[in-house]
Amino acid sequence: MNLGAGRIVYQEYTRIGKAVADGSFHHNEAVVKACDAAKEQGGAVHIMGLLSPGGVHSHQDHLLAAVEAAKQRGHDAIFVHAILDGRDTPPRSALGFIDDFEAGLKRIGVGRIASVTGRYFTMDRDNRWDRVARGYRVMTDGDGHVALSARAAVLSAYERDQNDEFVEPTVITELGAPLSMIQDGDAVLCMNFRADRVREISAAFTKDDFDGFERGARLQLAAYVCLTQYSEDLTNVLVAFPPQKLTHILGEEISRLGLKQLRAAETEKYAHVTYFFNGGEESPFENEDRLLIPSPDVATYDLKPEMSAVELTDQVIERVQSGAYDLIVVNYANPDMVGHTGVYEAAVTAIETVDACLGRLWEAVRQAGGEMLITADHGNADQMVDGDAPHTAHTNNAAPLIYLGEREAALEHGALCDIAPTLLALMDLPQPAEMDGRALVTLRAHAA
Repeated sequence: MNLGAGRIVYQEYTRIGKAVADGSFHHNEAVVKACDAAKEQGGAVHIMGLLSPGGVHSHQDHLLAAVEAAKQRGHDAIFVHAILDGRDTPPRSALGFIDDFEAGLKRIGVGRIASVTGRYFTMDRDNRWDRVARGYRVMTDGDGHVALSARAAVLSAYERDQNDEFVEPTVITELGAPLSMIQDGDAVLCMNFRADRVREISAAFTKDDFDGFERGARLQLAAYVCLTQYSEDLTNVLVAFPPQKLTHILGEEISRLGLKQLRAAETEKYAHVTYFFNGGEESPFENEDRLLIPSPDVATYDLKPEMSAVELTDQVIERVQSGAYDLIVVNYANPDMVGHTGVYEAAVTAIETVDACLGRLWEAVRQAGGEMLITADHGNADQMVDGDAPHTAHTNNAAPLIYLGEREAALEHGALCDIAPTLLALMDLPQPAEMDGRALVTLRAHAA
């Protein structure tokens, strides 16, 4: 979001964390409405989210705050459907997080974990509906592996050689029956603050015309709460923290000045160059075209580390050669998505593929008389080993900033919020006052 905003945008993690810290979360209108609606219908409160301190998609402290809020509204039937991480945290770190979380539940005095599932299933974002169906059915039908506790569920998954991300849906049972399943009259609080990986599961719970898999009739929930706005297409929901409007961001400025832009990516990163780059807005700006290339249908991307980079590059080169666009924003998914697998050889292939694609793309841009800026918003494939184990999480290493063009350009170190001002400077366009980032490029005369 900072890349396109040209300013530091406080992430939803910070915004929600402040509400938890000052106690206002417990009085959040959407949360209160949902809990009260379930109370009126005699239903339970189900809290679903990534049980992780990773802070990228969720934070387990926010899940505990939801349990506390439900308790304050008079509920004691409160059940947590834990999604395990292993991408933004080490691959087998869930046991410690579960222990910490259950200690929090004990402190609160209510709440139990009712199911455990790896994010590979419930948090798909590439229309792999067979995966989402398994995540949905363990919560609604108790369909999955069986365990007597969340800790036992994870240990059994490790025995099946499944890391946290890939833990198959497991229902927690008591006296031979599921501890709890989501039913008509219940309230569901989805506690991920990042939208892209909970849109599909939220659609399964809330859309009347849902056709991703054979769901049957929509559950008649008392309420479904999205922690943030996941999609404008989700209408049967309450939103706890509506989006904060950002104005005069890069895409808006390009449009306002009458210029034409293209956003291009394969499925896995399409939201990043559209929704996130546009400050959380779904709709494109005027004269903003979008290009979506399907990601390959494989279980994990180490099986096809090239992903769809070549096809994406072919299509973008055609657009460059058309001369129709003043700005083209492209995201290559390979370094991040293959980096997350922890498979070193696949990551090498992924980087080689992107390197070759960037070379082809630069040649087209050069022939068109354009310039190219290469950067990233975080690291991943830059570190593939952690001691003797694979490294699968993001890194905190500095991201690159590379200028390609015919002009002599001196680049400075900076932050992500400086990228939009830098692009405006390269395009010789004014920087709006709302952008407090700075241009990192000093241009000299054209090279002789």
